[in-house]
Amino acid sequence: QVQLVESGGGLVQIGDSLRLSCALSGRTFTEYTLAWFRQAPGEGREFVSCINWNGAQRFYADFVKGRFNISRDDTKNIVLLQMNSLQPEDTAVYYCAAEPFKGINCPTRYHHWGQGTQVTVSS
Repeated sequence: QVQLVESGGGLVQIGDSLRLSCALSGRTFTEYTLAWFRQAPGEGREFVSCINWNGAQRFYADFVKGRFNISRDDTKNIVLLQMNSLQPEDTAVYYCAAEPFKGINCPTRYHHWGQGTQVTVSS
């Protein structure tokens, strides 16, 4: 079983940038997809971004395109989410997820999740 631990959340102002990090430990996979989701108070968990097993393809939700960037460093077993031009509607708990999946696109389901890190953008 793979463990995922998010870090880097905090309180920022409108327009600020923030970098989230997710560290993977325990059981590892030779081929896996990594993703970020978020959940605002009273809302369901929604997809933010994903990066495929070899980093060749990246996908973003429409509401973060042009502002967020996902990357991975398999030598360090981490996935990053660089968030720029943050807005109040970005306030949420951000979760990272992993799935042993080989493909160009991202899988629809993930079986490994972190505990989340809070991101709050002041208004």
